[in-house]
Amino acid sequence: MKSTINHNYDQEQSVMNNGFLEVRNLSKSYSKKDGSEFTVLHNVNLSIGADEFISVIGHSGCGKSTLLKIVAGLEKATSGSVQLDGQEIRKPGAERMMVFQHYSLLPWLTVRENIRLAVDEVLKNATRPEKISIVNEHLAMVNLNAAADKYPDEISGGMKQRVGIARALAIRPKMLLMDEPFGALDALTRGKLQRQVLDIWENHRQAVMMITHDVDEAIYMSDRIILMTNGPHATIGEILEVPFPHPRDRAAMRNSKEYYELRNYALNFLEYNFTQDE
Repeated sequence: MKSTINHNYDQEQSVMNNGFLEVRNLSKSYSKKDGSEFTVLHNVNLSIGADEFISVIGHSGCGKSTLLKIVAGLEKATSGSVQLDGQEIRKPGAERMMVFQHYSLLPWLTVRENIRLAVDEVLKNATRPEKISIVNEHLAMVNLNAAADKYPDEISGGMKQRVGIARALAIRPKMLLMDEPFGALDALTRGKLQRQVLDIWENHRQAVMMITHDVDEAIYMSDRIILMTNGPHATIGEILEVPFPHPRDRAAMRNSKEYYELRNYALNFLEYNFTQDE
């Protein structure tokens, strides 16, 4: 399994000079009422390529969502830095769009209007025909043409999540950030939407950082899997290379020896870290 698993993970070596997203020596602490510090993340180093899909996985409380929010600019690191395309991240920006587990759609707007609202807000210099074209393109991309004029309470959970993905992609971000985007869906809908998102990414490559609890989901969708140690003082424990080429064939992957070796390695890592708290 040496070709797919990095057994000797080194924080410093994980940061490459040509990384599109660079997380360097990042730590995040919160002040407690008694004046002491509670450290969530400690000395995190990570580099992500401009067209790379990575998943971050770990137990609850390991700081993975905090890391995502820092990359999004929604929280500030206590120390260290995060740069995107050579620019320091200090606040939210349209070059980084988030897709949340819960859909965050405006209920009084239709599917089309929810997507158009983001386009109007960010692509201010686009003409009206250009904006209409962008909205229509992204409705088609997520197979929502038939539901374009429906309201959120008239569509399913999977369709709502597709609206959120279309809205995020429509403003042409440099990086897509997803916080357990399929976690609220039933198993059949989740599998279908995973395939749709992967299809979109395989045809419109960009940097993607996804938080998940699901090892199978991480293997199916990602180029690399970032395994977090438990908190407090959580950090990157291992980075696993996923050896399967794109486009992905889920059935073929699951019939391969490499899939189960990678899956078992990730599960053993997570189980080992979980039992360290007992």
